[in-house]
Amino acid sequence: MASDVGLDDVVDHFTLVGDELELLHAKSGATRLGFAALLKFLLWCGRFPRAAHELPGDAVAHLARQVRVPAGELATFDFAGRSAQRFRGEIRGYTGFRECSVADAEALAGWLAEHVASGERRPERVRDELIGRCRAELIEPPTPERVSEIARSALHQAELALLALITERLDPVVVARLEALIAVSDDDEENLLGLIKAAPGNVSLETMLVEISKLEAIRAIGLPAGLFTGIDARIVAGWRARAAVESPVHLREHPQPTKLALLCALLHLREREVTDALAQLLISTVHRINARSEDKVITELVKDFKRVTGKETLLRKIAEASLGTPDDTVREVIFPVVGGEATLKDLVAEYRQKGTEYQRQKRKVFKASYSNHYRRGLIRLLGVLEFRSNNEAHQPIIDALALIVRYAHNSGQYYPAGEHVIIKGAVDPIWSDLLTSVDSRKQTRVIRHVYEACVFQALRERLRCKEIWVVGAHEWRNPDEDLPTDFETRRVEHYDKLRKPLDPAAFTATLRDEMRGQLAALNDALPSLDWLRITNRKSGAIKLTPLDAQLEPRNLRRLKKAIRERWGQVPLIDMVTEAALRTGMLGQLTAVGPREALARAVLWERLLLLAYAYGTNTGISAVAAGDHGHSEADLRYTARRHFTIDGARAVAIQLANATFAARDPAIWGQSTTTVASDSTHFRAYDQNLFTEWHSRYGGRGVLIYWHIEKKSMAVHSQLLSCAASEVAAMVEGAVRHGTTMELEGNYVDSHGQTEIGFAITL
Repeated sequence: MASDVGLDDVVDHFTLVGDELELLHAKSGATRLGFAALLKFLLWCGRFPRAAHELPGDAVAHLARQVRVPAGELATFDFAGRSAQRFRGEIRGYTGFRECSVADAEALAGWLAEHVASGERRPERVRDELIGRCRAELIEPPTPERVSEIARSALHQAELALLALITERLDPVVVARLEALIAVSDDDEENLLGLIKAAPGNVSLETMLVEISKLEAIRAIGLPAGLFTGIDARIVAGWRARAAVESPVHLREHPQPTKLALLCALLHLREREVTDALAQLLISTVHRINARSEDKVITELVKDFKRVTGKETLLRKIAEASLGTPDDTVREVIFPVVGGEATLKDLVAEYRQKGTEYQRQKRKVFKASYSNHYRRGLIRLLGVLEFRSNNEAHQPIIDALALIVRYAHNSGQYYPAGEHVIIKGAVDPIWSDLLTSVDSRKQTRVIRHVYEACVFQALRERLRCKEIWVVGAHEWRNPDEDLPTDFETRRVEHYDKLRKPLDPAAFTATLRDEMRGQLAALNDALPSLDWLRITNRKSGAIKLTPLDAQLEPRNLRRLKKAIRERWGQVPLIDMVTEAALRTGMLGQLTAVGPREALARAVLWERLLLLAYAYGTNTGISAVAAGDHGHSEADLRYTARRHFTIDGARAVAIQLANATFAARDPAIWGQSTTTVASDSTHFRAYDQNLFTEWHSRYGGRGVLIYWHIEKKSMAVHSQLLSCAASEVAAMVEGAVRHGTTMELEGNYVDSHGQTEIGFAITL
């Protein structure tokens, strides 16, 4: 028998009513119960059961009580016999269901192609929609093999229609440019397609110039606006993934419509990605100029400070005089030992000047670094990116950028005397002493390079908080696009669903009262909490006493000993293989293309080797040297086609769900509803495209943010920028982990910071 469905479903779906009881006349024993099971299962699932094991045990018991036949009698009913066939015909006449004919299959494939497969490319989802459509049309689904065949036909029809639509929207000139992209050999140094596919390098002027050239090359193809209007973004992403892993020679082998669609999808999404990369490069470059300026000025000031002698001696004399006669006045005690009041005034003035000079020198070095090196890239970047703002308060920066572009190639030091140079809202007042200069005619003029440096700093700050956004970007897109289109009209409804007041004052007052109450409770309980102390420490005011380590359970020690005695040291690759065979998780690593020519056994063996190569950091080259018959080229080809972020995440979800399902509560206890989350820093070479400098860890690398349940079961992981908020990553993993775990709590290290994290889930 199948698993029980619960009392509610049994009563709703397996209770015989009205005319259904009349159909049972002249039937007795096993045939009576079998007829009732066939009827109610059809109305419940939209198809007849193939055997008794498909029927839930509690449903059979409920039917048996209604027809007054022992439930065990169902075991003698032949679901494939002549009586069952006759019963199916009788039930079809009563319910209106019919068998799926050839005409029905064609109609179903056409409906799927038009309404489902045009936006959903996953075969399993299309099959589910097919089953649902059959039930709505009172059609019995055909065999599973026939269902898969109809789904494949629908997917093929939908793709052909979409490919034809893309081809119709392309101008012949654009088609010729697309053909030229792949009319090169794979190892051609002038391979423009390879340049477009390449990810950005490290933060540098050279990287910025390469990315600008890349964006200009993509735009030079001339893809029409609205090329993918009406086409689901997931389909475009699938085409892009296929094009990204295929070489020019493989792309040339596709039929014309397929080839054009793949290239267009690649260029369309790469244009957004390169735009995002340039926006990030702008932010990182301005930060780098500022950081290096600060380091240089600090180094110079430290050297200058060391050259000044006598300050330590003065400090010692002041301390000795103060301790010797602590009750006398400063004028009587301090002034004589330092050489008079003038000495102290000079010393104060010097230190004040040092503070002012530090900021001034820092700005001068920033301007010099910008003018002498980075200006070439940043000015050219303004020519390919368009910045906008939805807030009038930041419009001065947009206008200032337009002014910079207009005079970008002028050779003069100043802006023309008659030009209106926007200062307020675009330039920080601290730059005022360097921003202007008096020319030979005694007129105050704005220095162009200083003005540009000021505006780029202001742009960076507004861009980081999305007060200014980039046209054509995805990550740095218009923030209004992230809101529901009907948010304003349905504001009351949205707030009601969130159970939040419309009045912000009421919301903050409630939150403030809650925080006061919790802090008061902590304050009252603090004297009795011997494991908690509030201290004045630089590393944080709250100090928790570490918990004593718990002893390992005796039975667990015995289990580990028995496993070691029986199997010894189990190789890691064997553990991965066993997990894959038990869960089928490698089936989630589907090919980015429509077909897979490799046999499943060969494919899975390669995927296991790749998982070992990546997971242990052994590398594909080292793994390929093993005695398994798979070359390095074979492994790299499989990695390009099968290893994706979505696929890896689906594998992790399936593995986590299988672990949760295998846990016996009698041994492992009840499942938890909380996780702990934190990041791990992995050091990486500077040439790694994703590596970043992390001030806390003092080196370059990448951050992986984990959500862990019970020490080692990861329910979610994500790549995290070194400058990103861990609170945002915590919320992301808690809301979108995708496993069957019912997550209700998340413990996270805030590193002494107080940040508000929130999320909305349906």
